[in-house]
Amino acid sequence: MTNKSENTTPEVKDSTIQNGQDQQLSITDTQVEGPSEVDIAEFINIAQQLEKELCSVVIGQERVIRELLLALFAGGHLLLEGVPGLGKTLLVRTVADALALKFARIQFTPDLMPADIVGTTIVSEDGNSTGSRRVFSFQPGPIFANIVLADEVNRATPKTQSALLEGMQERTVSVGDTTRPLPKPFFVLATQNPLEMEGTYPLPEAQLDRFLLKILVRFPLAKDLLQIIDTTVGTQTYRTKQVASGEQLSKLIETARAVPVATHIKEYAVHLLLATHPDQEDAPEKVRNFVRYGASPRGLQAIILTAKVRALLEGRYNVSQEDLREVAFPALRHRIIPNFDGLTEGITPEEVIEEIIKETEDTN
Repeated sequence: MTNKSENTTPEVKDSTIQNGQDQQLSITDTQVEGPSEVDIAEFINIAQQLEKELCSVVIGQERVIRELLLALFAGGHLLLEGVPGLGKTLLVRTVADALALKFARIQFTPDLMPADIVGTTIVSEDGNSTGSRRVFSFQPGPIFANIVLADEVNRATPKTQSALLEGMQERTVSVGDTTRPLPKPFFVLATQNPLEMEGTYPLPEAQLDRFLLKILVRFPLAKDLLQIIDTTVGTQTYRTKQVASGEQLSKLIETARAVPVATHIKEYAVHLLLATHPDQEDAPEKVRNFVRYGASPRGLQAIILTAKVRALLEGRYNVSQEDLREVAFPALRHRIIPNFDGLTEGITPEEVIEEIIKETEDTN
């Protein structure tokens, strides 16, 4: 392991420029000022309240809730995968209630059309004192919300799935010759069922790459099932209280982005990403044998952004290598494409990521 301190604040190079190369290094290595102590204290306070609120409603999914918060405070979209009945829809709705955000749920089915998501232009009567006339007006679809739950997204056709692409990437929707901005903040939280694969349309790699994280929702433990009974089948119902507003959430996202990252931490993140590509010389043997394509640069962005959030949630101001290793699984598992041998042997992305982390630890 390296002897460098993982929590070292990045150094700012001297502003004196001797040549073109020094100028480039000076610009790229200079770090902007990090968040203030007041901003960090506000972030930690709201994040802890939100996490506590979610854990009191969705029982036995503490890891899922923590990873959801990583994506939320990083400002990215989320893909949840798990069998029915584990509280995925409840979790998303609770997040919207706790932040007082406009919520919309879209049930994806094979007959769902793109216009059912983005909206359509309709003809309406415009009446006045001189008479009435027909005019075209835009009827916005459910995508015009702060949090959009795309339930069972892999059950819709690729044409309908692609209706989410522009909104997820550009935060805008184009209908006809007009481009309309989506509300801020805007998040797409999609779910898919790994059991019901017949008659489904798996998301293509380009669309998967637009999700910041992919979270696997596991089945609860026995003690959690007992608590679920006590909290869901009685006469009392738990009501979610508001923790923050959409404006506060936008500010918290800016605070997380301002967290500094040391140069050696960035280099470690790049090494993790490059190790997912089988054509790299230092790629692990499992990657060379069982991986067809590795993660894109969006995977690197996801690792860095969510590692910043995790550092704040852990009460630290700077990102450590431990943060990168923890967020590598949800950030990379949907970006690693196995080859034929990998599919035949049943090699999972988690096994590949574990091997990459193990080898990168040995070389540092």
